[in-house]
Amino acid sequence: MTAGSRGDVAPYTGLGHGLARAGHEVTLVTHGCFEPLVAGSGVGFHALPVDPRAELESARGQGLHRSTTGAGKLIRVVELARALVGQMTDDLIEAAHTSDVLLLSSSLGPLGHAVAEGLSLPSMGVYLQPLAPTREFAPPVTGVRSWGPAVNRAAGYGVNMAVERVFAGTVRTLRARLGLPRIGPGDARRARERQGWPVHHGFSPLVVRRPRDWRLGLDVTGYWWPYDAEHAQLPSPLRGFLDAGPPPVFVGLGSATVPDPERLSNEVVRALRAAGLRGVIQRGWGELRAGGDDMFTVGEVPHSVLFPRMAAVVHHAGAGTTAAGLRAGVPAVPVPIQFDEGFWANRLVSLGVSPGVVPLRGLRAARLASALVRATGEPSYRRRAEILAGRIRAEDGVGPVAAALGRLAGPPP
Repeated sequence: MTAGSRGDVAPYTGLGHGLARAGHEVTLVTHGCFEPLVAGSGVGFHALPVDPRAELESARGQGLHRSTTGAGKLIRVVELARALVGQMTDDLIEAAHTSDVLLLSSSLGPLGHAVAEGLSLPSMGVYLQPLAPTREFAPPVTGVRSWGPAVNRAAGYGVNMAVERVFAGTVRTLRARLGLPRIGPGDARRARERQGWPVHHGFSPLVVRRPRDWRLGLDVTGYWWPYDAEHAQLPSPLRGFLDAGPPPVFVGLGSATVPDPERLSNEVVRALRAAGLRGVIQRGWGELRAGGDDMFTVGEVPHSVLFPRMAAVVHHAGAGTTAAGLRAGVPAVPVPIQFDEGFWANRLVSLGVSPGVVPLRGLRAARLASALVRATGEPSYRRRAEILAGRIRAEDGVGPVAAALGRLAGPPP
């Protein structure tokens, strides 16, 4: 069960495919617009209401662009989420009634856990970001690298409580509906901690090492790669563009929306041309586009096939796109926008596969061009990226989840 943008959904198509190959019957429960992502994967689908793109493009969603700080954006997204979560309850319960175990993303954790408790179903977390409090880094959603050990941990508890409060009203109604006793949001979280509720994190320990102060039951497994159809290929026109010249640079913002797509597109094109580079521009939800013989605009294409042919990737540093770039072994120039993107962007720099972060707000061609010249012109970035990619590709992120699932529900029939 997951909710959010494409990046909150795509990794679970790969996790689900792996579990299905291990013999389990798997259903992905998420927004109906993402049903095409499971085609051919062997994973079933149960649609949730709410179209996340439509919500981001609504007047309420556009309000996110008016926030100039991470805290302001967080407050606005909390208000947006609180207004939407109640619409998904009926479908979550319906899907759970035909299930033996619930695997819950962090975006639906408190709500899904209440469903599991009310229906007496075992459950576990499958998270894409490190959310448990730790002294080792600030909560990723804040976009801050560190405030120091004590404040980092305290802020982690604060963020967790804020997440619980997003769901508080809906969970209270749901618990009453399912005949569960009324408890406070913090009580539910503390109960999960006391019980050692298992959470598996779908990122590589080479990218974020498991914090030493995490409780037992919190594990880092390795990435869950989005499912791509067997022998997936790029569209013929795109292959022709790639073959017609030197490796280009990919530029994409995934599911992020931007207030002025034309201005941003123009800045990106100027930066690429100033650096002497060709570009593949992914339209995405931000509606970026570019013209000219040296630029190619694409829709959705498999990053696993496209990224290995790039000279570098410029992206918003969402967890999934960050992972795809690392898997491909290409240098990165992260242009984070909000929430955990700053966390992943800083990890890319620390790992030595990126020359630096170029925040998207107020992006100018000169600064992006300078970063691109370094990323593509200094061999050390590609060398480190290729070494890291080989180690990441050797990891098995699905295996630990399959083993834990076997302990919860028994082996598949």
